[in-house]
Amino acid sequence: MRQTSEDIPTRLKRAAVELFATRGPDATTVDEIARSAGVNRERVYAYFGGKDGLFATVLGDELLAIAQAVTLDAAGIADIGAFAGKLFDYHTNNPRLQRLLQWEALRFGDHPVPDEAERRKHYQDKVDVIVQAQLDGTLSDEIPPGDLLFLLITTAAWWSAVPQITRMTERGSSTPEEATARRRASAVRAAELLALKHPIQ
Repeated sequence: MRQTSEDIPTRLKRAAVELFATRGPDATTVDEIARSAGVNRERVYAYFGGKDGLFATVLGDELLAIAQAVTLDAAGIADIGAFAGKLFDYHTNNPRLQRLLQWEALRFGDHPVPDEAERRKHYQDKVDVIVQAQLDGTLSDEIPPGDLLFLLITTAAWWSAVPQITRMTERGSSTPEEATARRRASAVRAAELLALKHPIQ
Protein backbone atom coordinates (compact mmCIF):
# COMPACT_ATOMS: atom_id res chain seq x y z
CA MET A 1 0.00 0.00 0.00
CA ARG A 2 1.31 3.45 -0.92
CA GLN A 3 2.39 5.48 2.09
CA THR A 4 1.27 9.11 2.26
CA SER A 5 3.23 12.08 3.54
CA GLU A 6 0.83 12.49 6.47
CA ASP A 7 1.99 9.28 8.15
CA ILE A 8 5.72 9.97 7.80
CA PRO A 9 6.11 11.71 11.20
CA THR A 10 4.36 8.80 12.90
CA ARG A 11 6.58 6.30 11.12
CA LEU A 12 9.69 8.23 12.08
CA LYS A 13 8.65 8.48 15.73
CA ARG A 14 7.79 4.78 15.91
CA ALA A 15 11.18 3.83 14.48
CA ALA A 16 13.09 6.36 16.57
CA VAL A 17 11.57 5.52 19.95
CA GLU A 18 12.68 1.89 19.69
CA LEU A 19 16.18 2.76 18.49
CA PHE A 20 16.62 5.53 21.05
CA ALA A 21 15.37 3.37 23.92
CA THR A 22 17.69 0.51 22.96
CA ARG A 23 20.85 2.37 21.99
CA GLY A 24 20.44 5.97 23.06
CA PRO A 25 20.45 9.07 20.85
CA ASP A 26 24.24 9.30 20.55
CA ALA A 27 24.60 5.77 19.18
CA THR A 28 21.64 6.11 16.81
CA THR A 29 22.10 7.80 13.44
CA VAL A 30 19.63 9.72 11.33
CA ASP A 31 20.25 7.24 8.52
CA GLU A 32 19.28 4.31 10.76
CA ILE A 33 16.07 6.01 11.84
CA ALA A 34 15.12 6.93 8.28
CA ARG A 35 15.95 3.46 6.99
CA SER A 36 13.86 1.82 9.73
CA ALA A 37 10.95 4.14 8.93
CA GLY A 38 11.32 3.57 5.20
CA VAL A 39 11.79 7.25 4.33
CA ASN A 40 14.51 9.61 3.14
CA ARG A 41 16.82 10.92 5.88
CA GLU A 42 15.92 14.51 4.95
CA ARG A 43 12.45 13.88 6.38
CA VAL A 44 13.95 13.78 9.87
CA TYR A 45 15.19 17.33 9.40
CA ALA A 46 12.05 18.51 7.64
CA TYR A 47 9.67 17.33 10.36
CA PHE A 48 11.79 17.47 13.52
CA GLY A 49 14.79 19.69 12.76
CA GLY A 50 17.19 16.78 13.25
CA LYS A 51 17.91 13.93 15.59
CA ASP A 52 17.82 16.00 18.79
CA GLY A 53 14.40 17.36 17.93
CA LEU A 54 13.14 13.87 17.17
CA PHE A 55 14.49 12.54 20.48
CA ALA A 56 12.79 15.37 22.38
CA THR A 57 9.55 14.66 20.54
CA VAL A 58 9.44 10.92 21.21
CA LEU A 59 10.36 11.41 24.87
CA GLY A 60 7.68 14.08 25.14
CA ASP A 61 5.14 11.67 23.66
CA GLU A 62 6.11 8.99 26.20
CA LEU A 63 5.84 11.45 29.10
CA LEU A 64 2.44 12.62 27.88
CA ALA A 65 1.26 9.02 27.73
CA ILE A 66 2.20 8.31 31.34
CA ALA A 67 0.74 11.63 32.49
CA GLN A 68 -2.58 10.68 30.93
CA ALA A 69 -2.49 7.12 32.25
CA VAL A 70 -1.38 7.84 35.83
CA THR A 71 -2.81 10.98 37.42
CA LEU A 72 -2.26 12.56 40.81
CA ASP A 73 -4.94 15.07 41.72
CA ALA A 74 -6.84 16.33 44.74
CA ALA A 75 -9.60 13.77 44.24
CA GLY A 76 -7.26 10.79 44.47
CA ILE A 77 -4.44 12.02 46.68
CA ALA A 78 -5.73 10.23 49.79
CA ASP A 79 -5.27 6.86 48.06
CA ILE A 80 -1.56 7.40 47.53
CA GLY A 81 -0.98 3.64 47.46
CA ALA A 82 -3.19 3.33 44.38
CA PHE A 83 -1.11 6.01 42.66
CA ALA A 84 2.07 4.08 43.43
CA GLY A 85 0.51 0.84 42.21
CA LYS A 86 -0.58 2.38 38.91
CA LEU A 87 2.83 3.94 38.47
CA PHE A 88 4.49 0.58 39.15
CA ASP A 89 2.22 -1.12 36.59
CA TYR A 90 2.89 1.50 33.95
CA HIS A 91 6.66 1.32 34.22
CA THR A 92 6.62 -2.47 34.38
CA ASN A 93 4.64 -2.59 31.14
CA ASN A 94 6.46 0.30 29.43
CA PRO A 95 10.18 -0.03 30.23
CA ARG A 96 11.31 2.10 27.30
CA LEU A 97 10.24 5.30 29.10
CA GLN A 98 12.78 4.60 31.85
CA ARG A 99 15.45 3.90 29.23
CA LEU A 100 14.74 7.14 27.39
CA LEU A 101 14.95 9.10 30.65
CA GLN A 102 18.25 7.44 31.52
CA TRP A 103 19.70 8.25 28.10
CA GLU A 104 18.50 11.84 28.55
CA ALA A 105 20.20 12.02 31.95
CA LEU A 106 23.47 10.75 30.48
CA ARG A 107 23.33 13.28 27.67
CA PHE A 108 22.30 16.40 29.60
CA GLY A 109 23.47 15.77 33.16
CA ASP A 110 22.85 18.92 35.20
CA HIS A 111 22.13 21.03 32.10
CA PRO A 112 18.59 21.98 31.08
CA VAL A 113 16.79 19.47 28.91
CA PRO A 114 14.50 20.33 25.99
CA ASP A 115 11.06 21.49 27.13
CA GLU A 116 12.31 21.66 30.72
CA ALA A 117 10.08 24.61 31.66
CA GLU A 118 6.95 22.80 30.47
CA ARG A 119 7.95 19.54 32.10
CA ARG A 120 8.85 21.31 35.35
CA LYS A 121 5.34 22.81 35.45
CA HIS A 122 3.86 19.32 35.09
CA TYR A 123 5.80 18.07 38.10
CA GLN A 124 5.22 21.23 40.11
CA ASP A 125 1.47 20.85 39.59
CA LYS A 126 1.74 17.47 41.31
CA VAL A 127 3.87 18.98 44.06
CA ASP A 128 1.14 21.58 44.59
CA VAL A 129 -1.40 18.77 45.08
CA ILE A 130 0.86 17.24 47.73
CA VAL A 131 1.38 20.63 49.41
CA GLN A 132 -2.38 21.09 49.78
CA ALA A 133 -2.84 17.52 51.01
CA GLN A 134 -0.17 18.12 53.64
CA LEU A 135 -1.80 21.37 54.70
CA ASP A 136 -5.22 19.81 55.12
CA GLY A 137 -3.83 16.78 56.94
CA THR A 138 -4.50 14.18 54.27
CA LEU A 139 -0.78 13.48 53.92
CA SER A 140 2.03 13.65 56.43
CA ASP A 141 4.21 16.75 56.21
CA GLU A 142 7.28 14.97 57.60
CA ILE A 143 8.86 14.83 54.12
CA PRO A 144 9.00 18.01 51.99
CA PRO A 145 6.46 17.83 49.14
CA GLY A 146 8.91 17.81 46.22
CA ASP A 147 11.04 15.17 47.89
CA LEU A 148 7.95 13.11 48.62
CA LEU A 149 6.87 13.13 44.97
CA PHE A 150 10.36 12.09 43.89
CA LEU A 151 10.43 9.26 46.46
CA LEU A 152 7.01 8.03 45.35
CA ILE A 153 8.14 7.94 41.73
CA THR A 154 11.39 6.13 42.46
CA THR A 155 9.72 3.67 44.84
CA ALA A 156 7.33 2.63 42.09
CA ALA A 157 9.55 2.96 39.03
CA TRP A 158 13.11 2.02 39.94
CA TRP A 159 12.40 -1.73 39.81
CA SER A 160 12.11 -1.54 36.02
CA ALA A 161 14.84 1.09 35.64
CA VAL A 162 17.56 -1.20 37.04
CA PRO A 163 16.40 -4.75 36.33
CA GLN A 164 19.87 -6.12 37.09
CA ILE A 165 19.69 -4.87 40.71
CA THR A 166 16.07 -6.00 40.96
CA ARG A 167 17.24 -9.45 39.90
CA MET A 168 20.22 -9.53 42.27
CA THR A 169 18.18 -8.51 45.31
CA GLU A 170 15.38 -10.97 44.62
CA ARG A 171 14.49 -13.32 47.42
CA GLY A 172 11.29 -15.08 48.38
CA SER A 173 9.40 -15.62 45.11
CA SER A 174 9.41 -18.80 43.08
CA THR A 175 8.14 -17.32 39.79
CA PRO A 176 8.57 -13.99 37.98
CA GLU A 177 4.85 -13.35 38.36
CA GLU A 178 5.02 -13.79 42.12
CA ALA A 179 8.04 -11.50 42.30
CA THR A 180 6.29 -8.76 40.32
CA ALA A 181 3.17 -9.00 42.48
CA ARG A 182 5.27 -8.81 45.66
CA ARG A 183 7.25 -5.82 44.43
CA ARG A 184 4.05 -4.02 43.50
CA ALA A 185 2.62 -4.65 46.96
CA SER A 186 5.87 -3.39 48.49
CA ALA A 187 5.74 -0.20 46.39
CA VAL A 188 2.14 0.43 47.44
CA ARG A 189 2.91 -0.13 51.10
CA ALA A 190 6.05 2.00 50.98
CA ALA A 191 4.05 4.85 49.45
CA GLU A 192 1.50 4.62 52.27
CA LEU A 193 4.19 4.59 54.94
CA LEU A 194 6.03 7.52 53.33
CA ALA A 195 3.03 9.72 52.65
CA LEU A 196 0.11 9.03 54.95
CA LYS A 197 -0.14 10.68 58.34
CA HIS A 198 -1.78 7.54 59.71
CA PRO A 199 -0.72 4.65 57.42
CA ILE A 200 -3.35 2.03 56.70
CA GLN A 201 -2.89 -0.97 58.94
